[in-house]
Amino acid sequence: MPRQFFVGGNFKMNPISRAQKKIIINELNAADLDPNTEAVIAPPSLYLLPLKDILRSDIKVSAQNCYCKTSGAYTGEISPAQLADAGIPYVILGHSERRTLFHETSELVAQKTKAALDGGLSVILCVGETLQEREAGKTTQVVENQLQAAAAVLNESDWGRVVIAYEPVWAIGTGKVATAAQAQEVHAYIRKYLSTAVSAVVSDNTRIIYGGSVTASNCKELSTQIDVDGFLVGGASLKPEFVDIINVKRN
Repeated sequence: MPRQFFVGGNFKMNPISRAQKKIIINELNAADLDPNTEAVIAPPSLYLLPLKDILRSDIKVSAQNCYCKTSGAYTGEISPAQLADAGIPYVILGHSERRTLFHETSELVAQKTKAALDGGLSVILCVGETLQEREAGKTTQVVENQLQAAAAVLNESDWGRVVIAYEPVWAIGTGKVATAAQAQEVHAYIRKYLSTAVSAVVSDNTRIIYGGSVTASNCKELSTQIDVDGFLVGGASLKPEFVDIINVKRN
């Protein structure tokens, strides 16, 4: 069965007002979107519930983070149980900004991934290398190590609710984009790794999406690669062009 194309919009810590949020949602609600593409947006946690209430039903909502515990004395955190109870189906975990700015290790990301899946959520699991690591020829080693931590704690059945986002750190918010060939090379490696570390079925069925300065102008060529199953979009998800990215596979 072909993998459904997936386009996620990571709003990060944007927008800064409810009025701006409403403008973005009104544009999405009015847009003609490809029904064959799964569309998901991840606003700041403050906006999750009010946004969910006004967003069209064919676009899903995702949290940008959650913790690995169900409840307790963890100031500032949100639990998978709270997200699931609120009807939020997805969470982004392991984003490079969480790894670098907040020092999350691959082991912690794996624990959070397992907790989210056990709590009934689906996970957008981010992996990717820095520019220094790429120039040192360590891209596949870094990505494998990040995935290995998750593979060590997940059951084979868990992977059915995981979307892997390959986001080269050097391309996030920089305007630099991995070439279609570079993206395909790493996506193919991830699929090969899943086949070995988990199973051929998981390898065939898991969606592997690309993130890193994705725009309406560069997404077309990336989308034609055999192992690129969609995008995790940053800045462009706040702009009207996000609709064009969602519709990139429409004939």
